[in-house]
Amino acid sequence: MIIIVNGDVGTAASYDPPYLPTKCPGYDRDDLPEGGLFVAASSGVWDNGAACGRRYKLRCLSGLKRPCKDASIVVEVVDLCKTNPCPATLVLPNKAFHAVSKISRTKINIEYAEI
Repeated sequence: MIIIVNGDVGTAASYDPPYLPTKCPGYDRDDLPEGGLFVAASSGVWDNGAACGRRYKLRCLSGLKRPCKDASIVVEVVDLCKTNPCPATLVLPNKAFHAVSKISRTKINIEYAEI
């Protein structure tokens, strides 16, 4: 198990394509982080766009029906959450969400830290 030191606690949810266009400049189909390891940030993390390109290590802490996988991932902020209010602190594309959760279409509690 990987433990994140000095991390923040929040929530994560998944979202479906299309993932483009993004609010962060410079991302097109060939420039999105490999393996779908990117996120859309809620307004609290977004920091008026300063979060563009930030990388976070995150892991699932808990959720309904024990969704957590024993894994952590590193994701990059490429967008602002497209819905208002945002359903979670960080919104992950399905592939990234599946890397940390066994259950799709749920909200999970996460720990995340900027790296």
